[in-house]
Amino acid sequence: MLDVQNIELTFNPGTINEKKALSGLSLHLNSGDFCTVIGSNGAGKSTMLNAVAGVFMVDSGKISINGNDITKLPEFKRAAYIGRVFQDPMLGTAADMEIEENLALAKRRGLKRSLKIGITKKEREEYYNLLKKLNLGLEDRLKTKAGLLSGGQRQALTLIMATLKKPELLLLDEHTAALDPATASTILKLTDEVIQENNLTALMVTHNMQDAIDHGNRLIMMNDGEIILDVKGEDKKNLTKEILIHKFAELSGDQIENDALLLAH
Repeated sequence: MLDVQNIELTFNPGTINEKKALSGLSLHLNSGDFCTVIGSNGAGKSTMLNAVAGVFMVDSGKISINGNDITKLPEFKRAAYIGRVFQDPMLGTAADMEIEENLALAKRRGLKRSLKIGITKKEREEYYNLLKKLNLGLEDRLKTKAGLLSGGQRQALTLIMATLKKPELLLLDEHTAALDPATASTILKLTDEVIQENNLTALMVTHNMQDAIDHGNRLIMMNDGEIILDVKGEDKKNLTKEILIHKFAELSGDQIENDALLLAH
């Protein structure tokens, strides 16, 4: 479903601030894979997601989704293939638009725009039923502006919007990092349910090792713009934080004691 072949990306090339962000990175996801991504700060996790999403154009290499070469496509054209949930709950919704209007925009993603205005009764029923599954009371607040919702409610709404039209690939960029632990747990549970119900292929970046272990069927660890560990199947089920800490020290050569971000609980 996702095929990333030997991508390279350097920021500020030829300057004193030159930074090699991705170094010949390759990754292949099969349809239905739910892959979690961990690594220290600056390892290239979010950069990889942004390269796939089209925020950053790679210097070389190839990115394909379901056999379609998207390497040169701008970000807005990749939206036809990709659903995305950001770290900041405020980024995924339009604050001044009602909940149902946000959902309607998501439902029309990739379609030709027309002068026709309005949300049909059938659509409104669909949105009501989708939101009711969240158990957040949003189904009775369809006319409420998204800006009045809590961070957790907006992130839940963003997740529904990102998957309303089943994307070829779902990108989750530390989408629970800005939430309190209880709300983050709720959003992760919802994430599991949405991915499973829709048989989605997903890539989730996280700083939380336990979340990376507990969710998905595959885990990759990054360091210095490269994938240094790729664990799946039974091996992933047997992972612990202690094993990951040991693996990071072994494969990266860094002292894990100084890497507070990888020690997140």
